[in-house]
Amino acid sequence: MRNTLTLFSSPDDVTSHRVRMVLACKGVAYDLVLADPANPPEDLIDLNPYQSLPTLVERELVLYSAGVVGEYLDERYPHPPLMPIDPLGRARLRLAMVRLEQDWVPQVQVISHGSKAQAEAARKRLRELVAQSVPLFKVAKFFLNPEISLADCALLPILWRLQSLGVALPKDAKPLEDYANRMFRHPAFVRSLTDAERKLRELPV
Repeated sequence: MRNTLTLFSSPDDVTSHRVRMVLACKGVAYDLVLADPANPPEDLIDLNPYQSLPTLVERELVLYSAGVVGEYLDERYPHPPLMPIDPLGRARLRLAMVRLEQDWVPQVQVISHGSKAQAEAARKRLRELVAQSVPLFKVAKFFLNPEISLADCALLPILWRLQSLGVALPKDAKPLEDYANRMFRHPAFVRSLTDAERKLRELPV
């Protein structure tokens, strides 16, 4: 039985990074176990039937799926809150995170692991998705919420990787770029980075 919070995480993966960002926002101490998804450690094989990353372990509790883990952490460690109080606001953010999971994250994965042709198509699609999101950052300091939220924790790991993935921002993307650079300087984001992720690009000054 484990007595501390343990996160099994990939060294460089948007979904693992998402959970590390949540933990950093909460200021929660935890043990980080960096694992190779292609060669999971025996502990992870025993704990998670899918052997997937990220996996969170707290005593006898084992959670996987970044969305499930993020909401558990927000309820388990309620300060600062990373979801709105009102049901409508919570629903809006959940839908936004579903869009990121189903539309954005697969493009990142194809660029990283697909064929050359598949990667080029995924870059084009991801650039389109980024362009569609730009208007949201003209009217709000954070992603669809007055304060930092779980949605920011899901979006920022993707934005951090755009440069290394070869995805250029559209010409009119300054509001999004300003948001990203401001959030990349956020202490929680800096703490969330692994050594491998720090090498992807330079932190803005």
